[in-house]
Amino acid sequence: MIQHTAVTPAALRSMIRKKLVCFGGNRKLKIYGMLSCASGKRMKESNRVFFSSEQEARRNGYRPCGHCLKSDYEKWKHEPV
Repeated sequence: MIQHTAVTPAALRSMIRKKLVCFGGNRKLKIYGMLSCASGKRMKESNRVFFSSEQEARRNGYRPCGHCLKSDYEKWKHEPV
């Protein structure tokens, strides 16, 4: 997990191009989603984190976004606790 405030914009763009960063998340709400998600683009940089995979996000306790990952969100919502 990479915090947005810990990386420069140029370094972040490089990581995205190299596919080292594939998903973004909200640190406070514990939600992850696609980098292109409109909901994710509106969040504060101080709350934004990045993941290389969905598995990494799930291991860190994040849930799928209900907008850009709707089918994954529905599966998550019905998972037994």
